[in-house]
Amino acid sequence: MYQLGDIVEMRKPHACQTNRWEIIRMGMDIKIKCVQCQHIVMMSRRDFDKKIKKVLEKKAD
Repeated sequence: MYQLGDIVEMRKPHACQTNRWEIIRMGMDIKIKCVQCQHIVMMSRRDFDKKIKKVLEKKAD
Protein backbone atom coordinates (compact mmCIF):
# COMPACT_ATOMS: atom_id res chain seq x y z
CA MET A 1 0.00 0.00 0.00
CA TYR A 2 1.09 3.59 -0.53
CA GLN A 3 1.06 6.61 1.74
CA LEU A 4 1.91 10.31 1.74
CA GLY A 5 5.54 10.99 0.75
CA ASP A 6 6.14 7.67 -1.04
CA ILE A 7 7.88 7.54 -4.43
CA VAL A 8 5.82 5.48 -6.88
CA GLU A 9 6.16 4.21 -10.45
CA MET A 10 3.22 4.68 -12.80
CA ARG A 11 2.35 2.50 -15.80
CA LYS A 12 3.18 5.20 -18.36
CA PRO A 13 6.29 7.43 -18.12
CA HIS A 14 5.94 11.20 -17.97
CA ALA A 15 6.81 13.38 -20.98
CA CYS A 16 10.18 14.23 -19.37
CA GLN A 17 11.08 10.50 -19.68
CA THR A 18 11.10 9.72 -15.98
CA ASN A 19 8.67 7.45 -14.17
CA ARG A 20 9.19 8.49 -10.54
CA TRP A 21 6.39 10.36 -8.79
CA GLU A 22 6.06 11.57 -5.20
CA ILE A 23 2.67 11.46 -3.49
CA ILE A 24 2.11 14.96 -2.08
CA ARG A 25 -1.61 14.86 -1.16
CA MET A 26 -4.07 12.11 -0.32
CA GLY A 27 -7.81 12.18 0.18
CA MET A 28 -10.66 11.61 -2.26
CA ASP A 29 -8.17 12.73 -4.89
CA ILE A 30 -4.45 12.01 -5.00
CA LYS A 31 -1.89 14.62 -6.05
CA ILE A 32 1.47 13.42 -7.36
CA LYS A 33 4.57 15.38 -8.37
CA CYS A 34 7.14 14.33 -10.99
CA VAL A 35 10.50 13.92 -9.25
CA GLN A 36 12.47 15.25 -12.24
CA CYS A 37 10.49 18.20 -13.67
CA GLN A 38 8.24 18.98 -10.64
CA HIS A 39 5.03 18.77 -12.74
CA ILE A 40 1.97 18.16 -10.53
CA VAL A 41 -0.94 15.92 -11.52
CA MET A 42 -4.16 15.38 -9.58
CA MET A 43 -6.37 12.34 -10.16
CA SER A 44 -9.08 10.43 -8.40
CA ARG A 45 -8.05 7.62 -6.06
CA ARG A 46 -9.78 5.15 -8.40
CA ASP A 47 -7.73 6.32 -11.42
CA PHE A 48 -4.54 6.30 -9.32
CA ASP A 49 -5.18 2.70 -8.23
CA LYS A 50 -5.53 1.70 -11.89
CA LYS A 51 -2.42 3.58 -13.07
CA ILE A 52 0.09 2.79 -10.30
CA LYS A 53 2.61 0.05 -11.05
CA LYS A 54 4.54 -0.22 -7.77
CA VAL A 55 5.95 1.68 -4.79
CA LEU A 56 9.66 2.37 -5.35
CA GLU A 57 10.56 4.01 -2.03
CA LYS A 58 8.69 4.27 1.23
CA LYS A 59 8.78 7.58 3.10
CA ALA A 60 11.55 7.59 5.70
CA ASP A 61 10.02 7.64 9.18
